Amino acid sequence: MDMIGQGLVLMLFGMGIVYLFLGILIVVTRVSCSWIARFDSILPAEPSKKPAAKTKAAGDDADVALAIAVAMNR
Repeated sequence: MDMIGQGLVLMLFGMGIVYLFLGILIVVTRVSCSWIARFDSILPAEPSKKPAAKTKAAGDDADVALAIAVAMNR
């Protein structure tokens, strides 16, 4: 029975440490969130949009047609 008592004490101590850590984590997260909100006016609301890279038109399938033709001739 002595080992069961020690196991229960160890379990309660370990769970207490976990809950304490989670409580501290929640407090730190809320404090940092309110602290970062002060500097929200400095940061841009939306990221700047970069010019779109050139993309192939949907009807420009010359490369695909060439690959198919080469594959068919083999």
